[in-house]
Amino acid sequence: MTPEDFAALLTPEGRTLLDSLRDYDPGKELAVATRLRRDHPAPLVSAALGQARLRQRAVAKFGAEDAFRMYFTPGGAEMATRASVAAYRAGRLAALGVRSVADLCCGIGGDALALARRGIRVLAVDRDPLTAAVARANAAALGLADLVEVREEDVTAVDTSGYDAVFVDPARRGGRGRVFDPEAYSPPLSWAARAAAATPCGAVKIAPGIPHEAVPAGAEAEWISDHGDVKEAVLWFGTAAADALSGTGPAVRATLLPGPRTLHAAGPLPPPPVGPVGRYLYEPDGAVIRSHLVAEVAAQLGGRLIDPTIAYVTADELRATPYATAYEITDVLPFGLKPLKALLRERGVGTLTVKKRGSAIEPEELRRKVKPQGPNAATVFLTRVAGAPSMLIGGPVSAL
Repeated sequence: MTPEDFAALLTPEGRTLLDSLRDYDPGKELAVATRLRRDHPAPLVSAALGQARLRQRAVAKFGAEDAFRMYFTPGGAEMATRASVAAYRAGRLAALGVRSVADLCCGIGGDALALARRGIRVLAVDRDPLTAAVARANAAALGLADLVEVREEDVTAVDTSGYDAVFVDPARRGGRGRVFDPEAYSPPLSWAARAAAATPCGAVKIAPGIPHEAVPAGAEAEWISDHGDVKEAVLWFGTAAADALSGTGPAVRATLLPGPRTLHAAGPLPPPPVGPVGRYLYEPDGAVIRSHLVAEVAAQLGGRLIDPTIAYVTADELRATPYATAYEITDVLPFGLKPLKALLRERGVGTLTVKKRGSAIEPEELRRKVKPQGPNAATVFLTRVAGAPSMLIGGPVSAL
């Protein structure tokens, strides 16, 4: 889609056409396109159908009410911050007293919209003409144009000195897909960190797989999950990382949404003890694992690891925690397909959930080989216990 195609979508004809496609079936696109081209220009029909598909996909990230009013580019829809995460971050900045933010590499404007909804004035900058136009249209569509100024500009040339905070979301995709080297981000992480650290409060969105040793000195790193799925990591600077800067508080935290529920290190903890599998197994949230806070969860649960290299916590008593999912374990067996198949057949297990950590076996491969059948359900963990390949069988704890 070109900027000209997108501009056509913003005309009265384009808006009416797009609104008519809210419930259209992409599987019938050829028939729909043929019908619409009788009354509308072919380029407009093509742009509207593409936009309708993007809106349908964006519902999972933005919710139907916003998604069907917003505009997207294919890359922008994929890389935009999930609305729940953007709202949480905007709330954290608002709580710090931030009233204005320079949003650099704003994309389609997901974070800018969340900030504006908190009453924060936003300068949203992106160098791509189409992306900037989409961000501007989104601010207008959601009634936030008075708080969001969108500029098409190179972010490295923006003067951010008049803003309370800077938020940078560097591009983490290149011509060959995802970029894993932080210095290959666009702009590089080193530049983004300097820009964020130069203001009273700064934040940089990064990939959740960033190694801890790549976190700049003086920054607090936060890993965020939404409904158990790790979405992103953020580096905080200035007043948002005051404790980390002073050396008196956490340099890492894990935040779980909805909530938010936040876990951080109160101080350095020794590695958790390692011991036999107890009655209960706890699977820490991905944000907890990414932030290296499994020891904190183990301490809260009075638990131990089943293996020094595996992030499963076990305990003999059940305790409630928002930071891990609890399972009751009925069997601990050495890894083997025949004994597993026999056990599942004996218990009439037809619905088998397979989880793995420290095992090369793929869940679908295992299900194909054991062919579970029956009315009952079970969970099998393919993992290591004290270094030995093992199978833990049980099921989730229904209530605490």
